[in-house]
Amino acid sequence: MLTRIGLALAGRAGARLASAVGITVGKDTLLRLVRALPEPEVGEVEVLGVDDFAFRKGRHYGTVLIDMATHRPLHLCEGREGEDLAAWLRDHPEVKVICRDRSSGYAEGARIGAPQAEQVADRYHLWANLGQAVEKTVNGHRSRLAEPPSEPADTPDEPQVVRLPTELKIVTRLREQHAAAHELWQQGMSKAGIGRKLGLHQATVRKLVDAPSADDVVAKSLQRAHVVDPYVGYLHRRWNDGVRNATQLYREIQEQGYPGGELAVQRHLRQYRTGRGHAPDPGPKPPSVREVTSWIMTHPEHLRDEVAGKLHRLRERDPELDRLTLHVRKFAVMMTARHGDRLEDWITEVERDSLAPLAGFARNLRRDFDAVRNGLSLPHSSGAVEGNINRLKMLKRQMFGRASLDLLRKRVLLAR
Repeated sequence: MLTRIGLALAGRAGARLASAVGITVGKDTLLRLVRALPEPEVGEVEVLGVDDFAFRKGRHYGTVLIDMATHRPLHLCEGREGEDLAAWLRDHPEVKVICRDRSSGYAEGARIGAPQAEQVADRYHLWANLGQAVEKTVNGHRSRLAEPPSEPADTPDEPQVVRLPTELKIVTRLREQHAAAHELWQQGMSKAGIGRKLGLHQATVRKLVDAPSADDVVAKSLQRAHVVDPYVGYLHRRWNDGVRNATQLYREIQEQGYPGGELAVQRHLRQYRTGRGHAPDPGPKPPSVREVTSWIMTHPEHLRDEVAGKLHRLRERDPELDRLTLHVRKFAVMMTARHGDRLEDWITEVERDSLAPLAGFARNLRRDFDAVRNGLSLPHSSGAVEGNINRLKMLKRQMFGRASLDLLRKRVLLAR
């Protein structure tokens, strides 16, 4: 009976359940009964999963332990430091394998509490960390993602194409700041000193100094999305056909799903009114950093022919992105085919390359080498842990303000 009451845990749900079984209790009494419920026996655990969850994201965290054989939650505690994990493991010397993420706290707790156990770094987190390194690398090559424009054929009867007179003010300012920051950096001034002299935030100075060229800094501004961008090709074709009424063109693209206002269309077309020239062919929009990252991180057989062609042309234009793609695919083969024995060679090869974010990822793997190699070799993973974390989040939200550690612990451990 108490177990059935304990599933509701609080408030109106508990009162309704108690009423249904013929018990009249107050809310406080119900909560005391729930807190008094005995927890299930842990039993023998050979393969343990550990992960953190958020009571309040960014501020307050807890740790959950899972029996990977039965997928049953075993223990809930506050915080995500290694001491609590080490203490629990000392009471359970039968644990042989510990599945975890890349957290250094859990790694140290597992090492201290269960030196006999093999630690397994989860493949999902390895792939996610690799994706972050790939995105940083692609971001440094943002200015090279656009395909070179095709040269238009010279025809004497074709109206002259309007050439935009100047670049954006923000682009000009970024170029000037990049040149000034590099000049001061070469003179031996620190980044903090450069920031004070130029009146820039230290993060901005770091971005300017780390960028090898001004194009790498301004590329993001040049590729900034605008609400009119998906309809530029149609607007330019209609403009070149002689339709110069911005209101009419606004109504035409509005029928195609344009969500913006007329003023944005007027501002875009205003630059082509001088001299009544033709608007240029905008050409294909360069892919975003996220798009290129997803192309590189996707199995080649799962890419559409169009996307595979774009990636192939990009790799031909940029040797560094070509090497990046090869490194990622080697890691994917190593991970899916369980070739953890190749990890040392892969790390060494990446460290010798000039791709700084990927080399940083490789060096980080070396710090946790044994667990990463086990993750790439053994069949264990943290899938069951992630499933329990999702379920725990659902239970926590159902409990609203009653989701304190003691009540949440009872519900997670008993409500199965």
